[in-house]
Amino acid sequence: MTRRRPDILQRVVAVLALVALLAAVAAGVVAVTQGAIGRLAVAAIALVAAVVGGWYVIASRGVARLAGGLLAAAAVLAVIVLLVTSFRNGVALELALVLVGVSVVAAKYALEGPADDTAGASATTTDVERARHPVLIMNPWSGGGKVDRFKLVDECKRRGIEPVVLERGDDLLQLANDAVARGADVIGMAGGDGSQALVASVAARHDVAHVCIPAGTRNHFALDLGLDRDDVVGALDAFGQAIERRIDLATVNGNVFVNNASMGVYARIVQSPEYRNAKIKTAAAMLPDMLGRNAKPFDLRFTGPDGTEMPTAQMILVSNDPYELDHIDGRGSRPRLDTGTLGIATAQIANAIEAVEFTRLEATGRIRNFSGWSEWDTLRFRIDSRGAVEIGIDGEATSLEPPLVFESHPGVLRIRIPTHARGASPAARALPGPRNVVPALITTARGRTAPA
Repeated sequence: MTRRRPDILQRVVAVLALVALLAAVAAGVVAVTQGAIGRLAVAAIALVAAVVGGWYVIASRGVARLAGGLLAAAAVLAVIVLLVTSFRNGVALELALVLVGVSVVAAKYALEGPADDTAGASATTTDVERARHPVLIMNPWSGGGKVDRFKLVDECKRRGIEPVVLERGDDLLQLANDAVARGADVIGMAGGDGSQALVASVAARHDVAHVCIPAGTRNHFALDLGLDRDDVVGALDAFGQAIERRIDLATVNGNVFVNNASMGVYARIVQSPEYRNAKIKTAAAMLPDMLGRNAKPFDLRFTGPDGTEMPTAQMILVSNDPYELDHIDGRGSRPRLDTGTLGIATAQIANAIEAVEFTRLEATGRIRNFSGWSEWDTLRFRIDSRGAVEIGIDGEATSLEPPLVFESHPGVLRIRIPTHARGASPAARALPGPRNVVPALITTARGRTAPA
């Protein structure tokens, strides 16, 4: 992951985090050495647990965050018990606990940076003025009707943005091209990622800026842009004074995508009519047939990262810039959107035992731990097959005739985000695990870039 070099404040705070951690240990030792050996052991374990648990709370998600919270709470309870049962040691133990908190908060700031840091998403950003002729195209059916729910047409009129509402039978590409022909200097899309890609392709072709309004269902593109996916109306601020940067787009046989294209297991699941209304249930029902002992291999031939010709794979994911992946459908996020490369991820499943392991890891968001998993990045990628290939492009099911040729198009899209947006994806803001915190803090204090 690429990170910017720490500024002087981050370096100072990194030193503070290290000093506070050492002071917490010292205070704990002073407190417990005056008591019984049992109290010493309990206090030492509690201090370590508080640090580790607190870090998992701020640096992790899901089950890991919950476990970290429970661990930290148990540690605090242990310290409270020690405070109650030993007045003499109470002040030192209380000081140790406070210092632990100071260390954790300082470490988070030192390694993550200030809240308005946009460096994680793009190398360069530019402050831009209000759009002269802003246009927003809206899909009223996307995201369960978010356009109507958030009254985006009225919001556009109030802000001086020309609203264009997609109707049945309309050609989205034509609407976008017509908007540019009318003089639009900034064109936005309120809809899902597939619609974002189509409008972004027009914006890139005419070199006008694009605005992403997260009015779809999952809004992965908005997530990686650092937008608040729950603040649909607030995203309209990108048409005013905003931050602009250039990011990449990717294509497969000329079809533009902003997130990823998948083949194999996930692509076939997406093809199912039941998938859109029951994603998890549909996937659970279909996976055994595609990964079981009698499953027919996918006809997907490609060249691996070491030049080896691969005859098949159960899953291939090609992304517009590499992902930090959790699941086969591309859930996760990208540290950057301007690497100028494609991210390639494949899964090779050799037998029923591996199929069970793959399914288990996929369900728990740890797919990268699978033994048959491979990842690399490249500028161009090709897949051959004897027939049409089922493919999910930004979550939309389709099929393409082989060969499938994927290409990265570096820096072709000008993207605008509001000044109040975070501007960096979860992967760009990811913090190191508890075991790597102290080395990362030392690196930051020295003024060097700490790895994620």
